[in-house]
Amino acid sequence: MAAPDEQHQRRRRAGLGLAVITAVALTVLVLVGAVVATHVITADRVPAPAPPRPGPAPDAGGWDVAAQHALATAPMVALPAQSAQPQPMTTEQAGEPITVPAPAQTTGRWVPGGFPGTPEGALGQLKALDEAAVRGGDPATYARGYRELALPGAPQPATTGLYSLLRSMRSSAGIDPTGPVPDLAVNYQVTHGQIKGVTDGGRYVVACVLGQLSVDYRGQTITAGVGDCQALRHVDGDWRISPGPLAAPAPSAWPGSADAVRAGYRELRS
Repeated sequence: MAAPDEQHQRRRRAGLGLAVITAVALTVLVLVGAVVATHVITADRVPAPAPPRPGPAPDAGGWDVAAQHALATAPMVALPAQSAQPQPMTTEQAGEPITVPAPAQTTGRWVPGGFPGTPEGALGQLKALDEAAVRGGDPATYARGYRELALPGAPQPATTGLYSLLRSMRSSAGIDPTGPVPDLAVNYQVTHGQIKGVTDGGRYVVACVLGQLSVDYRGQTITAGVGDCQALRHVDGDWRISPGPLAAPAPSAWPGSADAVRAGYRELRS
């Protein structure tokens, strides 16, 4: 049997260990809120798009680039940072649920693809990308998945909100910037979404998803609602991240909350 002094030292070390773990978990939670707040500020400062010019301004592929840029950069609804924290659900809806089609290509593909060339198909492709690429919480993994879907001229993955969130989260927790980390589990489950807009006869869509980001580190779990918007082009039977400017930051809110409804998010169904 351990002496009283030894037992006291063990309890003290255990208490310190729990305090460190809790501090890390709280730091990550605070960071998620900070990143969300940054997105809100950024979205609020995006300049209003210029009035459309008369007639299309197509590029070599027949794309109306001016209309695409105006749609992508138009600001979204701004929400306070606390909107992303867990909160009561509401029975209100921003609209009828959106049915997301199934992918046609799954075999041999890490990120499913082959979604139909509809706005709902673009939403399904973004959902598939984010859920697969965010899993594990590795910015390098997210970047790899993003690049697999990106067309030449698309924004770099390091400029996206999800990449920045994952990178900052790991930095704040004092863990390696990339690669697997023992006792760290990160998942992103998309439950809601919206179609910001469509151009080019439906071949260009800015889609936005909203989901619950769960971070478990050494037994401590935190959750937050995180949104993501991307501009996509339908090319050769696939939705791909489009060339051009990065889409304006998505509103982040707890899925199913009144804030999520205010931001225009609708439930996604298969």
